[in-house]
Amino acid sequence: MSLPDVLRELLTTPGPSGREAAAAAVWRRHAGAFAAVEHDVVGSSVARVPASGDGAPSLAVVGHIDEIGLIVTHVDERGFLRVDQVGGWDPQQLVGQRVRLLARGGEISGVVGKKPIHLMEPDDRTRATKLKELTIDIGAADREDALSVVRVGDVAVIDVAPLELRGGRVASRSLDNRVGSFVAYETARLVAEAGGAPGEVQGWAVTQEETGLSGAKTTAHRVRPDIAVVVDVTFASDQPGVDSNEIGEHALGSGPVIERGTPLHPWVTDTLLEVAEAEGIAHTINAVGRATGTDADAIHIAADGIPTAVVSVPLRYMHSSVETVQVSDVLDTAKLLAAFAQRLSADVDLRR
Repeated sequence: MSLPDVLRELLTTPGPSGREAAAAAVWRRHAGAFAAVEHDVVGSSVARVPASGDGAPSLAVVGHIDEIGLIVTHVDERGFLRVDQVGGWDPQQLVGQRVRLLARGGEISGVVGKKPIHLMEPDDRTRATKLKELTIDIGAADREDALSVVRVGDVAVIDVAPLELRGGRVASRSLDNRVGSFVAYETARLVAEAGGAPGEVQGWAVTQEETGLSGAKTTAHRVRPDIAVVVDVTFASDQPGVDSNEIGEHALGSGPVIERGTPLHPWVTDTLLEVAEAEGIAHTINAVGRATGTDADAIHIAADGIPTAVVSVPLRYMHSSVETVQVSDVLDTAKLLAAFAQRLSADVDLRR
């Protein structure tokens, strides 16, 4: 199963937290083909598909459009860029990577370098690299040369293209969480293609999830849907070194992961499970005893409270340049949520 063109374009467009504009513009351009699209000062986007009926609850399908990245904190005398993280990085993932810097004059290429093994002390060869030890080399002659094209506060992403693997799988940076924003888009598209659903269906591509859930907070406050389903990625259990006794069984190819637990609305969750079974969509279940670690943590307590669920896509190698998913899991998640939208009716009582 090949990578959908819209998802491929989202994956190849940089958009670290706080600088999501280019990726968000791609999302809005495609969503605007079938929905009324709006966006706000925080950078979040909403695509609305009108209801075909009367009185059914509105449904928001939410994915965050931002990705993790790096931010320039200092330029030294020789023109090397010191950086800090935007979102959570394991510094070992950065060593030897190519990067794309989003600078005032356009994108600048660079590489993340490290002292050669030949020059390391014996103890340094086995010690984990710290982020403060890494620099970005853009080929500058000196500090003045570097500052002619780069400023402190510029951001960067890993420069890799999506790689299609065997078995309908794809590896890329930013699958966390362009997958979720794509599912929000694709769910709205499927509903529009079907002529609508009983209630309004909204696809959201929200910003700054990796650094504080800001886009989800502001969009939920402004839009206030009746129901929200947050789509994010979760840890695949078939990655070497991962213990399914700790995270559950969620292998690539096992379908969407429907979360059950404390912050999530029981009726919404149970109905998602019923729809998955009725539609023959393979799925697994994950338990959440406290916070979900997703935009749901902001949305379910917004305004007077919004009934919220989480559906996740299994992903290997999270927060790396080779995050890996199975494409069928992504598409089945959108099919599940489009079918769920058709299940809603005016007599739904979400009080508990």
